[in-house]
Amino acid sequence: MKIPLKTLKNGFSLPLLSMGTWMIGGGVQPDPHCDEDLAIHSIQLGLQNGLTCIDSAEMYGDGYTEQLIGRAIRDFPRENLQIISKVSPQNLRYDDVLKALEGSLKRLQTDYLDVYLVHKPNSDIPLEETMRAMRHLKDQGLVRNIGVSNFSVATLQEAQNQLGLPIVLNQVHYNLMFREPELCGLLEYCQQNDIFLMAWRPLEKGIFATDCPLILQKIANKYGKSPAQTAINWLTAQENVVTLSTMRQAKNINENIAAVNWTLKNEDIEKLRTVFPGQKKVSNREPLL
Repeated sequence: MKIPLKTLKNGFSLPLLSMGTWMIGGGVQPDPHCDEDLAIHSIQLGLQNGLTCIDSAEMYGDGYTEQLIGRAIRDFPRENLQIISKVSPQNLRYDDVLKALEGSLKRLQTDYLDVYLVHKPNSDIPLEETMRAMRHLKDQGLVRNIGVSNFSVATLQEAQNQLGLPIVLNQVHYNLMFREPELCGLLEYCQQNDIFLMAWRPLEKGIFATDCPLILQKIANKYGKSPAQTAINWLTAQENVVTLSTMRQAKNINENIAAVNWTLKNEDIEKLRTVFPGQKKVSNREPLL
């Protein structure tokens, strides 16, 4: 199935749903018990079902996840894929950014990244130095687009000013429960400034499927969809919002893909925005910086 795309005014496009890879191969350290064949198969299964955008980071499995992705995509035409990765906060000095990308490209077995993100701001390293390195990588053709992750409006504005090029993406924690991007103005800023807001953890580790509030179930029933599909669609139905999810099994891949080929009505988007219970003001991982 072909995943619908969203396109910014600057011409950059992303699918509504991308394939996340957090915990495939390990957390911040490699998983010594990882079933490599199963991990590679899960990535390939996503690709075979139309999930052609893969998100990763040098931090995932301390590089091991990128290695698994590199092996998984080996037999797929590179021009049909979008590969996103991230440079870790400790590697934001100019030379360290260049070295980090070199390592990611080698592990992913590719000559370029479609988007390279700053994984998280580091107050000990001037953002100007980081953005200068990112611009150099784009000028060299090693990175086609530049993005950030976990940036507040103020830090995003500074990054834009320092880079002098479009920042196409800010990847943050956002879903029906965690609303920080709305409350801090980040969602509106991205919508007004031609930037994708890519929401990670759209199902909050499956909570919306296993502990479904009545309002979500009612709206899901209205469309003949599952609560999980409705929670994903609530994100992707919003202007400039796309999402990603780690999916290891065919049933999860198929269900999540079926979440993005239809659209909630505005009245239901706003109903979920206002009355969904248990909303949190900030991320349970870390607030936007």
